[in-house]
Amino acid sequence: MRLRSLMLAMAGASACLAAPATAERRDRPRRATTSACVSDAGVRARADALIARMTVAEKAGQLTQRFALPFNVKQIDQAVTGGNVGALLFVSDPKETNRLQRLALDTSRLKIPLLFGFDVVHGFRTIFPVPIGYAASWDPAMVERISAIAAAEARAAGVSWTFSPMIDVTRDPRWGRIVEGPGEDPFLASVMAAAQVRGFQGPCLGSPGRVIAGAKHFAGYGAAAGGRDYDEASIGDADLHNIYLPPFKAAVDAGAGNIMAAYMALNGVPASANRFLLQDVLRDRWGFKGFVVSDADAVKNLVTHGVAADPGEAARKALDAGIDMEMAIAVPAFDRLPDQLAAGTVSPARLDEAVRRILEAKIRMGLFEHPYVDEAAAAKLLGSPAHRVAARQAAERSAVLLRNEGNLLPLDQKAVKSLAVIGPLADSEVDTAGPAVFEQQMPRAITVASGLRALLGAGVRVDVIKGVSLPSRLNPSPFDMATGGSAKPPVGDEAAEIARAVAAARSADIAVLVLGEGQNMIGEQGSRSTLELPGRQRELLDAVVATGKPVVLLLMSARPLTIADTKAAAILDLWYPGSEGGAAAANLLFGRAAPAGRLPFTWPRDVGQVPLFYAHLKSHEPRNANNRYWNAPGSPAFPFGYGLSYSTFTYANPQVDRAAISPDDQVTISVDLTNTGARVADEVAQLYLGQRTGSAARPVRELKGFQRVTLRPGERRTLSFVLRPEDRRYWSAERQDWVQDAAEFDVAVGRDSSAGFGTSFKVMRTATPLATSQHE
Repeated sequence: MRLRSLMLAMAGASACLAAPATAERRDRPRRATTSACVSDAGVRARADALIARMTVAEKAGQLTQRFALPFNVKQIDQAVTGGNVGALLFVSDPKETNRLQRLALDTSRLKIPLLFGFDVVHGFRTIFPVPIGYAASWDPAMVERISAIAAAEARAAGVSWTFSPMIDVTRDPRWGRIVEGPGEDPFLASVMAAAQVRGFQGPCLGSPGRVIAGAKHFAGYGAAAGGRDYDEASIGDADLHNIYLPPFKAAVDAGAGNIMAAYMALNGVPASANRFLLQDVLRDRWGFKGFVVSDADAVKNLVTHGVAADPGEAARKALDAGIDMEMAIAVPAFDRLPDQLAAGTVSPARLDEAVRRILEAKIRMGLFEHPYVDEAAAAKLLGSPAHRVAARQAAERSAVLLRNEGNLLPLDQKAVKSLAVIGPLADSEVDTAGPAVFEQQMPRAITVASGLRALLGAGVRVDVIKGVSLPSRLNPSPFDMATGGSAKPPVGDEAAEIARAVAAARSADIAVLVLGEGQNMIGEQGSRSTLELPGRQRELLDAVVATGKPVVLLLMSARPLTIADTKAAAILDLWYPGSEGGAAAANLLFGRAAPAGRLPFTWPRDVGQVPLFYAHLKSHEPRNANNRYWNAPGSPAFPFGYGLSYSTFTYANPQVDRAAISPDDQVTISVDLTNTGARVADEVAQLYLGQRTGSAARPVRELKGFQRVTLRPGERRTLSFVLRPEDRRYWSAERQDWVQDAAEFDVAVGRDSSAGFGTSFKVMRTATPLATSQHE
């Protein structure tokens, strides 16, 4: 959401982690169980009893979420006392959540508790890797566990609702919010969406120590034109249904209690006034029962979009389209709803429906019975050492090894007597923690420099040289001007500093360069027109590599950077690794942990290739697909799903259990996986499906399953993947429905999206078209 400068200006029971089900495939989204949920009838009766007592102004208040800021405390207190606000944004201090909740229950007429929302993007007090790192782990069980920890910390502080997971598929890495999302693939995105929802919410809404999951941004935000944040998205019907909507369907199926509408216009209709998205798809086809919130000021911005003449009309259009709550930075447009109702332009039944959804969420979360938090217990939970251990493990499991020439890594701790740790991100806590981490969370992050010093001890010399600064923004945004932007303190004469870094590298056994983008250079309002290393970092990298000393490049970023042509012997992508990032980096470099992350996007050689994604159509002249540009190859630097290991693996004997099936049958694919190296390590086996012919052109291959497994040296395991009928179906723009063709399907199981097809099966006849409501 916008105006992060406002967030940074604000004052600032251990998680009950259920063990993941072992009998269920964890590479597929699954529906949430509801056995522990409060009965729908009882919840509705309580909500309706309250609605019957409410004035129109109080109803409008319940549909409003306001920013709570240091300079508007009086106005917020007045709104709470008057019953004119239903939720508050960015209050995270347990003392303050208790004070405001007590104000609502002691002074407002109807004593309705507040919802407190917060951007728990990749942790609350304990900061985990950024969400693109979640996707890079290819480990939904881990993602569910760390999301549960984040939920427990947030709930202990009085936060009952998170604006997460962000599940916008994107195929343009120039877009800054790639850092918050799952990457380019709808299958991987759907798995990660479901895992985060289960982790945040638990078995059902109101589970102890959990929060409401708010999946965002519905829908198509990741397809913004030119990768420019907030710009419009134009998405064809087939791509919308096959690529951009599936992760949201997975979140709904997992039980998400909230959906956030996007800022931008989708195919000309702003998302906050888009009845097709919010009613036809979300409610009618998918059966979503939770509430829908706008993004920050997106209702009033219907006037900016030119689809409403004034805030009153904006409020009416948003409510009619399906927005239940307005997130407002200052004066809400929904304050005009009483006037709209009096004028007869707003349906009283629709108004009550929206209020009912908000009240039902509060009832299910137990806020009427347990509105306050235990401040002493919160302080203890927020300092949990076990949570820091989970953060380190998550950072280790999300890191992607892109290059390892001569098996430079892992380093031999006994042989290394000196290290040169170089770069503007080498000793930066704020950048190690990453974006969407706010001042009031008070995170402490272990940097790469401090992690290496702690692991190696006093017997190894570790020289830390910043080398160069990161540049400031060309056109500062309001956020940059309020916070100082992404510029780092200057290091003086950068040519001299580069020379000092080179000298340090020459005198060290190994040079470790920590380069990338500052945390303010990505995220919301963090789009870039280039994928080059910012500032003079490339000059620094080349100068250190030229010394001839072994060079390990550690990347902190979330988008693919143009670094594949460097001569650095090893490249390890850490993303933004969070609170324990430096400890994780040290363990990875010295073999105490083995990297097994895989890329959740295709890594282009140059920004001119964007968008570049693996699941493309064959198009014309497929044999020349890598020669589309006359001046450069069309192939990527690294394919989707790519990642190296400290061990080696072989795949053999791919088989299908049946060569021919009917449309309603499932088919099982098996393959033998062997660890042929000398180390215990994880491998991520990925299954891709390619349809040879169809009623529409189909992608050359699509991810349909994966398993992350740990194997000992020499160990062989037979992996099985089940392909269901829905894995072979797709939305046909021509038929305006889901179809499955009678066709032959090729199957590849391997390390990444370049794996060769090894077997096939055939669907013998055309399936009956599916009801859209079942398989949207």
